[in-house]
Amino acid sequence: MLQKWKYLTLLSLLTALLLTGCGGNANTPQGPDTPEEHAAEFFAMDTYMALRFYGGDPALSEEAEALVAALESELSVVKEDSAIYGLNHTGHTTLSDNGAELLRRTLALCEETDGALDISIYPIVRAWGFTVADPEADGGSTASRVPSPEKIAILLDQVDYRKIQQDGNDVSLPGGMEIDLGAVAKGYAGDKLAALLRAGGVESALLALGGNIQAVGSKPDGTGWNVGIQNPEGDGLLGVLSVSDRAVVTSGGYERYFTDENGNTWWHIMDPATGYPAKNGLISVTIVGESGLTCDALSTALFIMGPEKAVQFWRDHPDFDMALVTDSGTLLMTAGLAKTFAPAEDLAYTLEVIGND
Repeated sequence: MLQKWKYLTLLSLLTALLLTGCGGNANTPQGPDTPEEHAAEFFAMDTYMALRFYGGDPALSEEAEALVAALESELSVVKEDSAIYGLNHTGHTTLSDNGAELLRRTLALCEETDGALDISIYPIVRAWGFTVADPEADGGSTASRVPSPEKIAILLDQVDYRKIQQDGNDVSLPGGMEIDLGAVAKGYAGDKLAALLRAGGVESALLALGGNIQAVGSKPDGTGWNVGIQNPEGDGLLGVLSVSDRAVVTSGGYERYFTDENGNTWWHIMDPATGYPAKNGLISVTIVGESGLTCDALSTALFIMGPEKAVQFWRDHPDFDMALVTDSGTLLMTAGLAKTFAPAEDLAYTLEVIGND
């Protein structure tokens, strides 16, 4: 059977590059007073990253790449010299200050989302073959990609973020548990990169970190950055958002998936409550807010919750905006986001604005 994969990271990157590219484009600053543009493009955290910033020292490009490389070297689940790899194989590690901050904030988000986000789901994700670290995954056979119910049940016994012990920079796991911070690493990297650029005097930047977009300020002319939201069921866009000083993160079932020999589609976003891919009525979730880390975490957690619980979560925590694409053909969008959203002319979804009650 054909194993089919799609990567939102590449699509989002291409979208960002198109929107920030050449010649009169909507995100191309114009005018004699426009600060000098600097750029950096590199591969890290299993995706392509493209940074564009205006003003500041050009050397910030190298500092930015080094910052991401340092985070990846600590957080990787596959690099044998990383702290997280060591934690997963020995049950204990000492994190850097950045790593400790990321873990602390992520555990708080696991709690806030009532476990919809659970970084201890990693063995389940690996069992489904959605990581290069899985020695059992057979890239040529979809039949081997679907773990047995018995295996899932055994692995689920080890899924519980509340059992992770953190004391400052020291972290311990109970026997058999493994964690993966991949659901939040790019968001945290976006926050750190934005802080680095701001400290270097940059007031205008757009950072494309795979499926994550981080805007620093507005465009040099004072208008918002244009960021496209990928159509989860096609190659085009749902529309374009105008944002300033915000992170935009999208998660969707179409990002990475395979189809088994019976025609069933299985995607990589796992429900910690079941051990199976989350299928609760959503096919795409976009979160817009101040913190890239929080947006990254919520894009996964709300996808797992499904539309009803996601809407209620937003009503209880109205400090971010969101767009939910349902499998019934509806685009649910918070009012704040709808004000900045320009839908595609061929939008095939019914747009509904979410109210506070």
